[in-house]
Amino acid sequence: MPLTDGPVTLLVVDDEEAICNALRKFLTQQGYEVATASSGEEALLILQRQKITGMLLDVNMPGISGVDLVPQIMEIEPTIALLMLTAVNDATSAALCMQRGAFDYLIKPIDLGFLSRAIHHALQRRHTQLESQQINQWLKEEVASRVAERRVEQVNQERLSVATLEALVNALEAKDPYLRGHSARVADLSAMVAAEHGCTDEQVEAVRTGGRLHDIGKIGIREEILNKQGPLTDEEYEHVKQHVTVGSQILAPLVHLKDVIGYVRSHHERWDGLGYPDRLAGEAIPLGARIIGAVEIYDALTTARPYQEKMPPEVAVERMRDLIATVIDPGIHRALEAVVSHRQTLVFLDDARA
Repeated sequence: MPLTDGPVTLLVVDDEEAICNALRKFLTQQGYEVATASSGEEALLILQRQKITGMLLDVNMPGISGVDLVPQIMEIEPTIALLMLTAVNDATSAALCMQRGAFDYLIKPIDLGFLSRAIHHALQRRHTQLESQQINQWLKEEVASRVAERRVEQVNQERLSVATLEALVNALEAKDPYLRGHSARVADLSAMVAAEHGCTDEQVEAVRTGGRLHDIGKIGIREEILNKQGPLTDEEYEHVKQHVTVGSQILAPLVHLKDVIGYVRSHHERWDGLGYPDRLAGEAIPLGARIIGAVEIYDALTTARPYQEKMPPEVAVERMRDLIATVIDPGIHRALEAVVSHRQTLVFLDDARA
C-alpha cells in the first residue's frame, strides 16, 4: 500500500540571504517546493503552520543555534528529513545534531550533485521510516509489535554510536589546526568519487561513513607523537601505523559497520601490496579503502601543512599520477580526476552575492 504523503516541501534555514536564495533556486529547479527562513525562530513558526518534508539547517546562526534548534524541530515534526549545513570547523557540532535527531550533515561549500544525492537519500530514509510506522499500525499482534520496537531501538543505537565516534574524531582533529576538518573533507570527497566510480547509493554512504571514521584509531596513538613537528623515527612510525588496527578494533562491536570496518583497516594498503597492515594488493583491497586512501593523499596535497604549501586541486591530481599502479588504483584515480575536473560547486557568501 503506497504512502500518500503529498508534495515534497523543503525548508532552507540560514541567516545569509545569498545562501538561501542560491539554494532555493537550485532546489526549485530540482522539482521541490522550497521555503526559506533566516533564523531559528522563523523556522519554528513555519513548521507550526506548514507541512515540511525536509530541512537544510545551518549549524552556526545567531539567536537559536542549529544545535539547540534540532530538538525543537523534532518535537514539532518527528519525521522530518533534517540535514545540517556546516563549515569544516563546526563538524563536531554537526555530529552532535545527529545525536539529537538530524539525518546527516554536509560541509560547505556544497557540491550540487552531492547535495541532490544527499537530499534524495534523506527523503528515502524518511519514506522508509513512515512505511515502518504504517506497518506497525497494521500489525496488532503483540509479538510483532515488540520485534518492531526492538528494531527501531537498534537502529537508533547504531546511529547514535556512529555519531558519537564521529564527534570523537572531530574533537581529536580540532587539536591540530592542520588536521581540523580532515576526516569530514575526506568523507565528502570519497563519497563523490564512489558515486563517480559507479557505486550504489548504499556503497556510497558506507564509503562516506568510512571516510569520517578512518582515523578513529589515532585515539590510541601517543599524543607527543601525533603532535610531533619533525620527522618520525622508525619506532614512532611503527607506532603510528597501528592506528588502522586500533580503529578496526574500536569499531568491531558495531556489526552493522562490517564494510566500514574493512575500509578503516585497509585504507593504508597499496595497489602494489607494499602497504599496511596486511600487505593486500590490487582488488584484494576493499574498494572503499582504495577510495579513502587515494582521497586522503589528495587532501594532504591540497591542505596547507607546516612543511608544504597547499597545491591547487588540478595540480594535486596531476602529481598523483606518479602513484598510479603502485600506491593508487588506476580506476580510482580516474574517478577522482573526473570529480575534481567536473564538479560544480555552489559558491556561498561573496560569490553568491555577485
